[in-house]
Amino acid sequence: MDDEQRTTMSSAPGFIAALDQSGGSTPGALRAYGIEAGTWSTDEEMFDLVHQLRTRILTSPAFAGDRVVGTILFDRTMEREVDGLGAAEYLWQTKRIVPFLKVDQGLLDEADGVRLMKPMPDLDEVCARALGHGVFGTKMRSLITRADEDGIAAVVRQQLAAARQIVAHGLMPIVEPEVDIHSPEKARAEELVLAALWEELTDLEAGVQVMLKLTLPEHDGLWTPLVEHPNVLRVAALSGGYTRADAVGRLARQPGVIASFSRALTEGLRVDQSPAEFDAMLHASIETIYQASLT
Repeated sequence: MDDEQRTTMSSAPGFIAALDQSGGSTPGALRAYGIEAGTWSTDEEMFDLVHQLRTRILTSPAFAGDRVVGTILFDRTMEREVDGLGAAEYLWQTKRIVPFLKVDQGLLDEADGVRLMKPMPDLDEVCARALGHGVFGTKMRSLITRADEDGIAAVVRQQLAAARQIVAHGLMPIVEPEVDIHSPEKARAEELVLAALWEELTDLEAGVQVMLKLTLPEHDGLWTPLVEHPNVLRVAALSGGYTRADAVGRLARQPGVIASFSRALTEGLRVDQSPAEFDAMLHASIETIYQASLT
């Protein structure tokens, strides 16, 4: 694990950009960008289009390590080039932005109010490839839709089991037990996530750390105990479908929590914008999210 990258992720001001849309979420990301379904005929053409969008973001002068401290990549992005370098290598060597890799393979059907991650039989191989590209850490997502104590405990156990496997490779795992923002039991579910995470984190060996990516909570300051937990390097918040204005407003009320936004980051970016218009919109988005991450 790169010491400079670890220092950056532990304390540098800024936020994490989530540019890790996979097959299921890519059409929506392209639609928001102004490219409708039907523009492509195959998955490969679809991924070519989203890589053009990601390249446009990554190479923009607005997108730099002074405000964006980390970026989460999709596997296909990590294996492609940006400006003549591998995407992860470009992020760190050119922009001084710490690269992460999404490693989960999607979600199982809902049971007990949650959607667990699908099995990851190739996780060791994926971690080895990530290390070969200079990646610092990983990200894996589960989804919680109801305040079911058993279901939430199962999500957190699964996440931390995978995190231990990832740590053994010398990578920093981002654990993401997302609570659906539309859940009628959102506040109670978040309280159960806090309790389950606290229990599992306390069972980690001394010196072992993970990062957390959590839903913007209904109760301000809910995640503060996790920010201060010795086994947590940093806590980030996902935008989860909130508009950028709503997301940054909520984030600003969460002491010590930084953003890890996807849709809220790219909101307003359009394929037909001129380079100047695109960069200006991205700059404004980044600055707004950056300021909210400083609280």
